[in-house]
Amino acid sequence: MVIGAGGQIGRPVVQALARDGWAVTAASRGGARDAAWDEGVRSVRLDRADGTALAAVVGDGCDLLVDVVAYDAGHARQVTGLAGRIGSAVVISSVSVYEDGAGRGFDTMGEPDGFPDYPVPVPETQPTVAPGEATYSSRKAALERELLARGAGLPVTVLRAGAVHGPYSPLPRELYFVRRNLDGRRDRVLAYRGESRFHPASARNIAELVRLAAARPGSRVLNACDGQAPTVAGIGAAIDAVMGVETRTAHLDGPPAGSVGQTPWSVPRPVVCDMSAAERELGYRPVVSYAESLPETVEWLTGVLHGRDWREAFPLLAQAYPDLFDYAAEDAWRTA
Repeated sequence: MVIGAGGQIGRPVVQALARDGWAVTAASRGGARDAAWDEGVRSVRLDRADGTALAAVVGDGCDLLVDVVAYDAGHARQVTGLAGRIGSAVVISSVSVYEDGAGRGFDTMGEPDGFPDYPVPVPETQPTVAPGEATYSSRKAALERELLARGAGLPVTVLRAGAVHGPYSPLPRELYFVRRNLDGRRDRVLAYRGESRFHPASARNIAELVRLAAARPGSRVLNACDGQAPTVAGIGAAIDAVMGVETRTAHLDGPPAGSVGQTPWSVPRPVVCDMSAAERELGYRPVVSYAESLPETVEWLTGVLHGRDWREAFPLLAQAYPDLFDYAAEDAWRTA
């Protein structure tokens, strides 16, 4: 059973498991089906917040429960409460749970000198934020702690995903370059010399990790990212290549000047995760590189944007980055 099957990660997870021979029940709020799914996939409607409904869908039991949308300790307790009916589970968490040696993490990024100084790469043994209810990161930390507290009673693989990318994303960072190219903007500005690295995670690679963990149940925490972490300048060049355009890039040596130079990957220090544990424990090899994944992402974004305002199409991205396309500020910066 896959909870959250209709979303960015859930769709390829269902496809990967079905292809591997699993009889899959795809549960989502709308009960949607993906055209790529095998005909044998059963789709059902499920409100993730309704524990009674979740228990009813699980029914007499399932060999594997994959929870793509679990968010906090309450969701974890819903899963662990079904331990007698579940063979094993795979649950998606986030690399945002990590903090550095000075107590800095994703929650302190907006503070002066609040950006974390992580080791490169970040192993799963890196300290995490205190579990709680206040923030996304603390809720994910609480989710992890509650799940893993069951020990051998319910084997759970927790996958800490990086900057997830691919079709159906509610927060498509690639839009930064795609929309500029569609708008004919051939000049761009990148902060931190375009060298920022924020480890991406293809939804298809996450699905591969789910598939591998499903075949080897156990209680573990693993990073879930692509094989490489390209720079923001490299991401822009790769998207340009897919779209067949040539651009010119100016660089800021330091942080953005207001909105100028700011991208969804622009960070003053690298966030790169160690994937060796997944390779060692599961035999993980990425099924797609970042560059190889881009054509379908660009095609999907282009289709969604057609005739629509980007803020209407992607409200979550607009909320996180309201000035992502401040062309007037960029033009003023160039002529200053």
